[in-house]
Amino acid sequence: MTLKTKILLLALLPLIIMSVAITIVNHSQARRLSEQEIATFERNLVASKKEQLRHYVDLAEASIAHSLSLLEKGIPREQVETDVKRKLSTLSFGDDGYFFVYTMGGINIVHPVQSELVGRNLIDFQDDDGKFLIQDLLYKASTGGGFERYKWRKPSKEGGSEDKLSYVVHIPELNWMMGTGLYVDDITQEIASIRSDVRHNINDTFFVVLMIIVVTVILIVLLGLAINIHESQLADKRLQELAHRSLKLQVNQRRNFARELHDGINQLLVSTKLRTNLVDKKWGKVEAREHLNKASDMLDLAIQEVRRVSHDLRPIVLDDLGLEAALRNMLDDLAERTDLQVFIDIQLPKQRLPDLVEITLYRVIQEALTNIEKHAHASEVKVCVHFENDEVSLKVEDNGCGFYEQQQEGIGLINMRERVAIIGGKFTIYSYPLPANVRHASVTGGTIIKATFYLNTYDPEGQEILYG
Repeated sequence: MTLKTKILLLALLPLIIMSVAITIVNHSQARRLSEQEIATFERNLVASKKEQLRHYVDLAEASIAHSLSLLEKGIPREQVETDVKRKLSTLSFGDDGYFFVYTMGGINIVHPVQSELVGRNLIDFQDDDGKFLIQDLLYKASTGGGFERYKWRKPSKEGGSEDKLSYVVHIPELNWMMGTGLYVDDITQEIASIRSDVRHNINDTFFVVLMIIVVTVILIVLLGLAINIHESQLADKRLQELAHRSLKLQVNQRRNFARELHDGINQLLVSTKLRTNLVDKKWGKVEAREHLNKASDMLDLAIQEVRRVSHDLRPIVLDDLGLEAALRNMLDDLAERTDLQVFIDIQLPKQRLPDLVEITLYRVIQEALTNIEKHAHASEVKVCVHFENDEVSLKVEDNGCGFYEQQQEGIGLINMRERVAIIGGKFTIYSYPLPANVRHASVTGGTIIKATFYLNTYDPEGQEILYG
């Protein structure tokens, strides 16, 4: 894992962890708050239903108040009870609203919906939850009235029981319990529907927040990559400029050093050689002549070594005669000392190319020819150098044995590739290797080296166009 990747992860991980933690906490708090609001809504709705039941019971008490007052006037109890039963049996509200009456002993007196219950003692009746609801209702009535929730069959629904909320009071004149109720299954359904909607909204919000986090992370990653790529490009550009300056400085230093060797030390050595020749002609002793001949041989070696070092540093012919002449001289020398057939195609402008381009072209061709001479076993080599549209293209082709891809890591090839890359050029190699058993047969392979130099680039030192 690279340092840039680690830095990006170090920046992203706290953001992701914090965002996920905040989202989870908000999601949990939203659920808790929604449950609290739903519970509050349910309590308010139940309170409203209770108030409604109180109102219905108050109306029922008002409707039978006149009949009960007849007891004080001496009207027989049986007649009053019959009148009260009749009135309560006819009272109703909504689809399932009715009034029921029980004696304090648990005998049903009025039940307009389930007439089969009238006259039965239901003191031990239990609902679906096992609750002794008649006993609980009688207790609530005897203590001044109250509410009770239980299971009871709903008239408008066949089969099964539903939650019912009832309010009962005591009728002291007749020692009866009277009450009415509302089925609260609609409340349960409404609460369930609200809870489902709230959870759906919370989940949607959680999903939206999660998507925002994902999009944010993606944008940050893309922005980081863009900045990274931009910075990498700037760094590569600065590095290339630095290498360019270094190479240019190196070329200038080598040119000056090569000139000093060629024009200074080498000339001194040549002059010394001439003087030793003059001494040789005028000095007649045998031993002295032998020492002088050895000194002359050593001077010859020194002169050759200085010329070799000078040429390696900077080909003097490149400065004196130009690139084309230097290349033709190198290729002619190759043809003279080997059996290779050399084909030359050089088309350069009249104006000199930049120093970096000329020396790079010369060294790349020199290295390519050295490799061909040593390793290719070729019979032909073609060198093409063309100038067109502010570009110099190089092509060196041989018909030798070629090489495989893993062999492209040689020092010579690496040097060629790096030389071209430093000045912003393009370098490619195409090789068609032959198997070892046919290397010396009539079948040939070959290698093609191509390089392109772009002259409409800028010199890092002066910010001027190199050529064009």
